[in-house]
Amino acid sequence: MTRSLWKGPFVHPSRFQAAPSPRVWSRASAILPQFVGSTVRVHNGAAFVTLEIKEAMIGHKLGEFALTRKRPVHKKKEKKR
Repeated sequence: MTRSLWKGPFVHPSRFQAAPSPRVWSRASAILPQFVGSTVRVHNGAAFVTLEIKEAMIGHKLGEFALTRKRPVHKKKEKKR
């Protein structure tokens, strides 16, 4: 379910401080036009992922760009002789 239009996008209050921290735990925060060009580090549950915010990211959430799951690595089978 999406957020009501009259409420506007959710952005954690720490993102609007005079000197916002480059480390972000709020993955649910929306990316606003004011953030374009800045570099933030978004927490993915285990570590911080460095993310440079570009114009194409406006309207998306920070968590969409910091993947939380590893891709499975399948072992190669050896050929029997």
